[in-house]
Formats: sequence, C-alpha cells, structure tokens
Amino acid sequence: MVYLQRRSTGDRRLLLSLLLLAAWEAGSGQVHYSVPEEAKHGTFVGRIAQDLGLELAELVPRLFRVASKGRGDLLEVNLQNGILFVNSRMDREELCGRSLECSIHLEVIVERPLQVFHVEVEVKDINDNPPRFFRQEQRLFILESRLVDSRFPLEGASDMDIGANAELKYKLNSNEYFHLDVKTNDEETNVLELVLKKPVDREETQEHRLLLIAVDGGKPELTGTVQLLINVLDANDNAPEFDKSIYNIRLLENTPNGTLVIKLNASDADEGINKEILYLFSNLVFENVKSKFIINSNSGEITVKGELDYEDVNLYEINIDAVDKSSFPLTGHCKVIVRLLDENDNIPEMVITSLSLPVQEDAPLGTVIALISLSDRDSGANGQVTCTLSPHVPFKLVSTFKNYYSLVLDSPLDRESLPKYELVVTARDGGSPALSTTASVYVEVADVNDNAPAFAQPEYTVFVKENNPPGCHIFTVSARDLDAQENALVSYSLVERRVGERALSSYVSVHAESGKVYALQPLDHEELELLQFQVSARDAGVPPLGSNVTLQVFVLDENDNAPLLLPPGAVSGGGAVSEQVSRSVGAGHVVAKVRAVDADSGYNAWLSYELQPVAGGTRSPFRVGLYTGEISTTRALDEADAPRQRLLVLVKDHGEPALEVTATVLLSLVDSGQAPKVSRASSGAVSAETAVMDVNVYLIIAICAVSSLLVLTVLLYTALRCSAPSTEGTCGPVKPMIVCSSAVGSWSYSQQRRQRVCSGEGPPKADLMAFSPSLPQGPSSADNPRQPNPDWRYSASLRAGMHSSVHLEEAGILRAGPGGPDQQWPTVSSATPEPEAGEVSPPVGAGVNSNSWTFKYGPGNPKQSGPGELPDKFIIPGSPAIISIRQEPTNSQIDKSDFITFGKKEETKKKKKKKKGNKTQEKKEKGNSTTDNSDQ
Repeated sequence: MVYLQRRSTGDRRLLLSLLLLAAWEAGSGQVHYSVPEEAKHGTFVGRIAQDLGLELAELVPRLFRVASKGRGDLLEVNLQNGILFVNSRMDREELCGRSLECSIHLEVIVERPLQVFHVEVEVKDINDNPPRFFRQEQRLFILESRLVDSRFPLEGASDMDIGANAELKYKLNSNEYFHLDVKTNDEETNVLELVLKKPVDREETQEHRLLLIAVDGGKPELTGTVQLLINVLDANDNAPEFDKSIYNIRLLENTPNGTLVIKLNASDADEGINKEILYLFSNLVFENVKSKFIINSNSGEITVKGELDYEDVNLYEINIDAVDKSSFPLTGHCKVIVRLLDENDNIPEMVITSLSLPVQEDAPLGTVIALISLSDRDSGANGQVTCTLSPHVPFKLVSTFKNYYSLVLDSPLDRESLPKYELVVTARDGGSPALSTTASVYVEVADVNDNAPAFAQPEYTVFVKENNPPGCHIFTVSARDLDAQENALVSYSLVERRVGERALSSYVSVHAESGKVYALQPLDHEELELLQFQVSARDAGVPPLGSNVTLQVFVLDENDNAPLLLPPGAVSGGGAVSEQVSRSVGAGHVVAKVRAVDADSGYNAWLSYELQPVAGGTRSPFRVGLYTGEISTTRALDEADAPRQRLLVLVKDHGEPALEVTATVLLSLVDSGQAPKVSRASSGAVSAETAVMDVNVYLIIAICAVSSLLVLTVLLYTALRCSAPSTEGTCGPVKPMIVCSSAVGSWSYSQQRRQRVCSGEGPPKADLMAFSPSLPQGPSSADNPRQPNPDWRYSASLRAGMHSSVHLEEAGILRAGPGGPDQQWPTVSSATPEPEAGEVSPPVGAGVNSNSWTFKYGPGNPKQSGPGELPDKFIIPGSPAIISIRQEPTNSQIDKSDFITFGKKEETKKKKKKKKGNKTQEKKEKGNSTTDNSDQ
C-alpha cells in the first residue's frame, strides 16, 4: 500500500514564508540569484557586474573581489565579462542541512572609492538524496496472543532533501498478516505503525520477513528499504500502556545535570510478574540522545545527563519502551519530545575587515574606514545585535545591511590636534541581561601638508662688527612646521634682490638645512650700515608651503680709519700749515686751526687735538683746543719768542685702540707794522670784526624775518580754515607757540603744550616749530672760567660723513624758555664736552625738515669765541642750503665770491675741489663740511 504524507498545513506555512522572504528582499534592493545544488564547474549564475551597475573596465582597477563568510570558493567572478559562476561542488545538505532556506551571502567589495554590495545566491534543492533508514533491519517481537489491529511502531526513513524531494511515501510488500499505517502528529513528524490485520500463530509461522520501502516525492523518485524481521512470541497477552503516546516537554538549555525531565507511568493489565514494568530506551534512540539523558528503568524518571546547548540541537525525540517482566515480555511504547528553550548564553561575535588605514587628515566626510559584521548564535531577541561607537566624533557607524556596519568619517580631521584615535566598537544583543563584546580600532591620521613653516617673530635684528672674516656665522634662523615627516622638513634660502649694484647672495648666504646665515665677505660700516634681506623657509611637502622672515643686519663700526687731515692742513697727513702771526696779538687770540675728519662713527670718530711739547722743555706760547683744533695764544707775544714757531698737533680718535695723525703748523711771527699775508685756509685766525659783525647781523635779521613770516603765514591759514564752516567737526582753540632762547648764542625750540591745528577737511596737523636766533655774546673773560657743558649728550648712530663729531641721539632735550617744559625729541648733538663746543640739535621727527639745525652751548656756558670771531657757517632751518661766511682782516682784499656761498650740505666742499669720483675725496668733503659746522 502507498501512504501519502499529510502536509497540507506545512505546505501553507512554507508558501507564506517564501512570500514574506521575497517581499523583504524586494524592499532591500539586494541582488538575488539562484543556482541548483550539484551544479557543474562553470555553471552560469548571473551577470553580477551588470546587475550591480559596474563597468567591466573598472573591475580590475577597482580591485573587484567577492568574499563569502565560511563558504570558501564555491562561487567566482570572471573579471573579463563580470559573470558569476560556480567554481566548485555545492551540496545543499552540507551547507544548510535540513533548513528550508539555503543561501550563500556574498560581499562584493570594490575600492577607489570603497563600496560594498551584498548578494545572496540561493542554492536550490535537487533530489539527490534517497530516503535512508537508520538500520538495515528492524526486529519486532509479537505475541501470538496479540489481537487484530494491534499496532507496532516502526522507525521511519529520513531524506536529507527538503520540500517535495523530502516528502516520503511508504510501501510494504504484500502479506496477509500486516499492513502499514502512517500518521502525522502535531509536530509534523511521521509515525509508522505496523498493524496486525490477522492473528499470528507461532506454531504455524515463528518468523515473518517483510520489506518496507520509502519513496520520496522527487523526480525521478528515489527509494530506500529496510528489512522487517518479526518474531512471534508466545504467552503474555497484555502489553504495558502509557498514559499518552507522545509527551511534549520544554526545557531550558544549560539545564544542570540531574534535573528531572519527566516521570513516565505505564500500566499493564496482567498480574504478577507480567505486570511488573521496566522502562528502557527504545532501540530507535540515537546515541547522542543517550549521551544527554538517562532513564531510571524502575521509576521511569528521565533526567539530564549531559550539557544541553540550544545552538547545537534544539529538539530531542526519545522513544521509550515499557517492558513487563514475564518470560515472554510485552512492550508498550511512547515518545518523549524535548524542546530546548534558548537562553542568552552567547556573546555577540564581531569581525572587522577592510581597514583603510591610515586616514588622510583631508579625507572627505563619509570616507569608509572599516567594515564591521556582527553575529550571535542565540535566537530571537537574544540574537538581535546592535552596534555602538565611542567616542562619537569624528567617526560614526552606518548600518549598511542586516548586522553589517560601516565605520565612516563624520567630521574633519586635524593631525596636528590629534594624530591618533582609539575607537571602541561595542556589539550588544537584546537578551536580558544583555551580553556584549567590544573591539578597539586604532585609527592613525596621515599627515598632509597644510601648515606652512612659521618663524618665532616676523623680523630679527642682528648686529655684526665690520671687518668680519669671510664666511663667519652671524645668525641662525629657525622655522617650525607643525606637519610631520617630509611635510615638516624645512629648508632655508635667501630671497634674492639687488643691494646697490651687487646681488644679495654676494654678501650673505644661508645654510639650507640648519638656517645658519653666513657673511660671505668682510662688511664695511662706512660702505654699508644696514643690510636688510629676507630668508625664505619652505617645507618638502607637495605642494610645498613657505614663509619669509626679515633680517636687519646692522654693521657696527670699528676703529679702522685713522683721522684724516683736511686741506690746508695736509692732503695725505705729511704737509704743513704756514701762517703769519702779528707779535701784537694778545692772549687767547686764534692764530690757526687744524681740521681733520674720521670716516668712522661714534667714539671712533670723536677727535681730540693735542699739542706736542716743544723740544728742550721750552714752554710754547700757543695752545690747541682739545676738540676744536683751534690754535690760540696763551699769552702776549714778545721779542723773546722765536720768529718761527714749529708746532706739532697730534690728532687722535677715541677708538680702542686709538688711531692718530700728526699735523705740522709753521707760524711766522711778524711785527705789528707789517701787514701779514694770511692764507685763505686760515681765514678764521685774524678777522675783520666790523665786517663780520655786520654780516652776522644781516643773517640773523634774515633768519628772523623768514621764521616770523612762516609763523604768520601758518597762523593766518589756520585761522581762515577754522573760521570756515566745517562738515567734519569744530576746531579747538589754537594757542600761539612760545619761542624763546635758552641761552645767548643758541637756537632752541620750546612748546608750552601740544597744539592741534585744523586745516579744512583734513586731519589735525602736526605741531608748529619756530626758531628764534639770539644775539651773539662777547668773549668771556678769564674771571669767568668755562664750565663743563651740562647739556652734552652722546649717541653713536650718526655717520662721520655728516660731521666728525656730530652723532644721532635717541632722546635729546629741546630746552624751552623760562617756565616752559622740556620737550623730548630725538636730536643730533655734539659729542664735544668742551666748553667751547656746542650742541647741534635738529628736532628729528618733530615735523620739521631734518636739515633744520639749532646750536646749543648750554645754559650759562656760551661759546667762547676769539676776538671778533663769529661762526663761519649757518644752516637755514627747513632748507638744504648752507651759508658759509669767510672772515678776513679789515686790511685784506676780500674775495666777494667767497663771502657767502650756498649749496647742499653734502656738496659744500665738493664745489671747491677739482678731484671727484673716489670715496676718500667724498669723505674728506663731507668731513670738511661737518667740521665747519662744529666750528660754529
């Protein structure tokens, strides 16, 4: 007979599951293929590249690859045509067992940029497994006294296939005593029973042999057989009976050993020894079941023996026999079905792959750093896993598929702020209590060249002594780059430019690696006082970044130039000055003057004059001014004095060590009745007081007139502008400036308060300055000794080309009149502390042209002039012109062309010289001009 399995309920459930699965996959956008199991190598599965939207040409460059967790190399992709094909044998039963769904999950990964696609390949079942019985022979013992319709359980066959291929039908070979009854229980398992349809007679037939055939529903059909060996027993008529034929038990996994599962109870209608029952595992029970459970044969209690794990086996079917103790025992049968309940006893598993490390600090947002896959062997809520990330910035987790996440960049990176991140990824299931697992991901940030080298300050000031040896180290520049490796490797170079007629690289060089700056040649303060240039620092990144720093190299003066005598003293220091002196001159009369200049500056250019003692110890009637070089008489000359006087004047500077030169002055003493011929070079020795006084008065009047006119013009202009309506604002009152003289013979500037002068729509103008000349004072007497100048100040910044004894002072004081405040201004002052030396003070930076000069000799200490001696040069304030005054005796012939001359300060002496073009001559001319200024 043929018995069809009743699977209507199971078919409906299977169909509903398949419909739900198809709808879910359609919504997820996942690529789905199917392939039958046992397909041959090379069997076409699908055009995976085309279905994923990838071009064939980009498969190899983008490192197209397919990964399958735990599936080996069952499927491969032909990178030439993008076809997915079968690579090796696929046995559905090995892959998925008896699961209704069997799919291979593929991860398709391409890079540049990194993309991940999920592909499922369903392995379809074919009828490749015949039904199989556990034993080749089943033995049954039947009492001859058993009644018709008595039932005897049989072991059914199993088919490793699924669906229709696993739907089994059973057939029993034809016989007159037995037929086969197939039932389906609530658990959709087949229950085979051999039904007695005719009483057996042991005396007639002691043993019956039958053949049980199982046929599956596949095409073609496959079959399996088992031999049934039935032994007919005699005697005991009633077999033990259980309360139920099937017992369903639910048991938690990990239940400890010794736990009671169930206590079975069977009854036997017989009496005596035939009623006593033993409980035994049936011969149908597998060994793995016997390893997990144990039965007490007397009490029928089934207890746990081994470890129960839901993830290994979640259902146990235990066939129990109740056998009486008669000589010919009868057996009752039941089945105990034990279902295990899942507990949250498995922590989630995490796999991190495809790490894209290190990450460039300029990586765009959304860059995929790593792929994370999660799994949990538990089921239900215990197997539902969520993934979290800490810290949350600058990364985040993005769910790409069920239990698949991508670690992506969420905010910009900055390696200089944080070069490395330690991320903790936590996977947590939904059990109670929840189990979790963590994994650390170290993300290193790769540097990009986004920081230019930076210097500590934008400008450096370097002081270098002149005459340095070639190649000497003068400074070291250093720039710091916050980047790393080659991006932080800084090299230095000069920013080339022209310094005069020469290139900057002929003066200095910089070492490319250390940043040391070297002077390639000796520097000369007289030629180059300030060398300003830039050094560039550039890193080795791509593209390189750089910055510049400015170096101001001040060349400090050294005493490397000896004083130089100016004509008519000597051209080269070897000539002599010849003068004629009347014997009638009195004490203190200036008879000659030695002029010298020093090309150095500061103390090195501050010259002093010293008269060498006369041979033989004779006291000379002449003396020389320590800082003026003026030779004057110490007493009245008499007949005892030699008619020819040879004076040696030692001129030396104040350098360390001091340099010196000797000037020779030859004086001829003549009687007062004779008219001495005075050299034009010594025009200041004998003067025509009346003529010079007249000229001096004219000059003072002219200067006062010009100054007054200037002040009047400015005040008038200011008054007109302030009286006009202004759209910008009103002007405050303007107080007149107070101009006074601090001492006779000086020009000084004073300012009662700082005034603001409005001029139309423009901003307030700077302060006004006015210079008032004062009348010269007569010569001092011997009763009034000269005191040291209290206003003398020294500064070593002004070149000797302006004056051999005039220097720039950083903070001079311009004296005001009585009761007036002292105004602080940078001034140019004399370095001569002698009483007869004054102070030449232009108020530099005070709003007046730097060519405006004032002469200050100090309060109570006017300059001591010789008889009838007046300054031989005046500088007009606000004008580059110089007025030179030549003083001649009254009885001499005055050259009108030399009486008053005008010209640039730098060109005053040039016009009197025929030799031009060399540096030495220019220094002499500048020194001559400035020496004349100091003489005043």
